[in-house]
Amino acid sequence: MNISFSPPHIDDVIIDEVVAALRSGWITTGPRTKAFEQKLAEYCGIQHVVCVNSASAGLELVLRWFGIGPGDEVIVPAYTYTASAEVVIHCGAKVVMVDVNDDMLIDVEKVRHAITPHTKAIIPVDIVGLPCDYQELFDLVNDTEIRKLFAPNNDKQKKMGRILLLADAAHSLGAYYRGKHTGAVADISVFSFHAVKNLTTAEGGAICINLPESFDSENIKNSMNTFSLHGQSKDAFTKTKAGAWRYDVCSIGYKCNMTDVAAAMGLAELKRYDKLILPRRKAIFDAYNQAFKNNPLFIVPTYETADKISSYHVFTLRVNNITEEQRDAIILDMAEQGVAANVHFIPLPMLTAYKSLGYRIEDYPNAYHQYACEISLPVYFDLSDEQVNEVIRALKAAVAKVCL
Repeated sequence: MNISFSPPHIDDVIIDEVVAALRSGWITTGPRTKAFEQKLAEYCGIQHVVCVNSASAGLELVLRWFGIGPGDEVIVPAYTYTASAEVVIHCGAKVVMVDVNDDMLIDVEKVRHAITPHTKAIIPVDIVGLPCDYQELFDLVNDTEIRKLFAPNNDKQKKMGRILLLADAAHSLGAYYRGKHTGAVADISVFSFHAVKNLTTAEGGAICINLPESFDSENIKNSMNTFSLHGQSKDAFTKTKAGAWRYDVCSIGYKCNMTDVAAAMGLAELKRYDKLILPRRKAIFDAYNQAFKNNPLFIVPTYETADKISSYHVFTLRVNNITEEQRDAIILDMAEQGVAANVHFIPLPMLTAYKSLGYRIEDYPNAYHQYACEISLPVYFDLSDEQVNEVIRALKAAVAKVCL
C-alpha cells in the first residue's frame, strides 16, 4: 500500500465546473472570479473579498496598500513558511521574528517585547489551520502604551491609529475563533488555495477585508482589484461592455489576479466544503488523535479548544524526546513502508536566505524544539479509513525501530 502525503481533491464535480468555464469562452478574471469572491465573503461573514493568484501576492498587496516600506518593521513568527516573511522583504521593510508557543502559534508576549516605533504590522500565522490568539493580539495593539509607540507614515496608517493585524490564514479556511470564521477576525486575512490546501484552485488566494468601520471597505476592494491588474482602471470583463474599451492606469501595479478557470474549482469545492470536506478531515484528525493521545511517546496537536476550531489542515504529531536526526530517520522508515510524511515547517532562521540576513535559530528555541520532533501525517479527503490505520501502524513501527 502506497500512501501519498497530500494529493489534491479532484473529482467530476470540479472537472465539470472547469470544463464549463473553458466552454464559456471566459477563462481569465470574469464572472466566476466575481462569484467566488462573493461566495467567500458570505462564507466568512464579511462584506468584501479580493481573489488573487496566491496568498503570497495577497499578503504583499495588503502590505503595500498600507504603505509599508523601508524603515518599517513587521513582526512574524519564526515558525512559518517563507511566504509570511518574504513579502515583508519584498516591500523593503524589516522582518522582526519572534518565537512561538507549544501549539506552534505566535507568542503574544514575545510580540509585545518586539514592538518598536517602527512596527507597522503583525502577521500572525494560523499554522496548520489553528487560529492564533486574536483577542490577545487585539488587546496588545490597542493597549494605550503600544498605541503611543505607533508612528504613522501615511493617511491609512493615521486612520488605523495602531499596528495592523494581517493574518496569514493560508491554512485556516473554515476554522473558527470565538464563533467567527477566520477571515472575519483579523483586520485583514489572506487565504491560500494552493494545490495542497483543504480547498484548492490549483494556485490562488483571497484577501478578506475586515477593517474598522472608519475604512471604506468597498473602495479598498476596488483599489486592490485594480492594483492586482497592473493598476488598470478596468479589467477585461468590464471592458467587454459596449463602448467600454477605454481605460486608464491609475498606479504602478502588479499582475496577480485570479482566473475564472481557477475560480471554477473554488466555487465547486466551497459549495460542499462544510458538509463534505471538513467533516472527512476532522474524522481523520480524530482517528489519529485517538491512536496517539494516551501514549507518552507522542504529543498530539491542539485542534479544538473553547475558543478555537481548526480547519484540520495538517496533523502535526510530535514524538517526545527525540532528536532532529531521529525524526528524519522515522520519516525515512515510513517512506520505505510506503507511507509519505512531511514536516511543517523548517523554521525561517534555519534557512540559508534568512541565516544570510543574520537570523539565528538559537534566538527562537521553542520554534526549534517543536520543529525537531514534528512529523506531519497525511490528511486529505480521499484518504480511506484503511489507509489511516496503515499510517498509524507505519509510524508506530518506525518509532519503535528508531527510538526504542
